[in-house]
Amino acid sequence: MWAYRLIAPYQFEKIEAPDPLEQQLGPGQVLLQFVAAGVCGSDLPAFRGAQGRLPGDDGAGAAEKLGFPIHEIVGDVIASRHPQHQPGDRVVGWASGFDGLMEQVISDGDGLVAYDPALAPAQAVGLQPLACVLYAVEQLPDLAGRHVAVIGQGSIGLLFSAVAKAAGARRVTGVDPVDRREMVSAFGIDTLVQATSDRWVHHLGAGDRPEIVIEAVGHQVATLGHAIEAVAPGGTVFYFGVPDDDSYPISMRTMLRNNLTLISGITHDRRRMLEAAGRFVAENPELLGHYVTHVFGCHEAQAAFELATRPVAGRVKIAMVA
Repeated sequence: MWAYRLIAPYQFEKIEAPDPLEQQLGPGQVLLQFVAAGVCGSDLPAFRGAQGRLPGDDGAGAAEKLGFPIHEIVGDVIASRHPQHQPGDRVVGWASGFDGLMEQVISDGDGLVAYDPALAPAQAVGLQPLACVLYAVEQLPDLAGRHVAVIGQGSIGLLFSAVAKAAGARRVTGVDPVDRREMVSAFGIDTLVQATSDRWVHHLGAGDRPEIVIEAVGHQVATLGHAIEAVAPGGTVFYFGVPDDDSYPISMRTMLRNNLTLISGITHDRRRMLEAAGRFVAENPELLGHYVTHVFGCHEAQAAFELATRPVAGRVKIAMVA
């Protein structure tokens, strides 16, 4: 089978690898044939060569782990040891080893569900990040009637904007240095701020502070501090962005004096949330068409990731298809 691996910063290598065997499946696992995959912002530190903590990320110049770092996948079930999945099923969800960039991959069946076959595979990839966003919003106070700000209007931040508006937010503010004016109506953004988050906070009036701030950037320390500084007294900050550092300094004085709540966390109940994402898309059928903006072939991984690293106004989600 074909497989990709990172052999140096910003450099993929395509190789031939042995096909996985059905006998290698553990309880609850499935063997998938690659159909499509999505590039996530959380994949990019590995592409740049950063040392991660996943098993197998042990190369000298880059991870060198087969199929890494893709986790958003669509695949056809070849073999299954999970009661909900049968050979021939087409499913979407997580490549649980973050190793979905290869022709066949073994993954945990609890992170996969069948989806509406009317969705093209490239668009169906969007159900996985949408599931993560929906789970995060479940952890927040009711958004109805509230002012919600989302720092970062990339592929995750735009989904947060759309979900917040669908949840009844009175006002959705999107903050991003990239020009997202073309995305405003499709993703429910009421106020678009084209600026870095520090400039946004610096010019934010006391009466304009949002009650909920979602940090959807990650991979840096400063933006969490900006979210805490921006939120209204008594408000809530959700840190969704992936941290690259173990410790993040925040102003506990601001947290205390303003009676703030800080939430973070990964997505649990993956099957339930993927099913919820399917229902959300059924109710908002144009969403994924606006969301998936660039589609590459599965053997164009290098070009797909290189585009993902550049701040391009018209780019949201990048998919790769077989």
